[in-house]
Amino acid sequence: MSSKPQIAYIDIRVFQHATENPDKVQTAVKNLLTAALAENLIFEKITLLGHHGNPITLFKTKLTDKKQLPALIEKIANGLNALDKEQLNSDIKLHLEKGNLYLRFDKQTALLGTPKISKNDPIHFKIHFKNKTTQEIVEFSKQTGLLP
Repeated sequence: MSSKPQIAYIDIRVFQHATENPDKVQTAVKNLLTAALAENLIFEKITLLGHHGNPITLFKTKLTDKKQLPALIEKIANGLNALDKEQLNSDIKLHLEKGNLYLRFDKQTALLGTPKISKNDPIHFKIHFKNKTTQEIVEFSKQTGLLP
């Protein structure tokens, strides 16, 4: 892999519904991160109202430490099972747009310390690559083990 950082930043956002414990939701996100990134993580908290007037909190943060971001991708890649990697690989075009790789992780398994690709009420990761083509992002994903 080249020594030049390839990831510009990672945006993370997750919704906490009224029935969920906000500390557990934040812990689920931190469990996906490396210890160094999780240690200094600060969430922006936005209060929203659901369709039926139910309270929803949006937690969002932006990771910008370019030196640590590849290690985060490798940590996630090491935790994903082969089936998730195969599914991601076959659907990769749905996860790529304008220099961004979009990943969604299951909150429940993240709370238990394991990343799992999910579409239902997920933790959203937007991984932004500066000046990279789709093919270069796919190649980076293979190098880090995110894709088989």
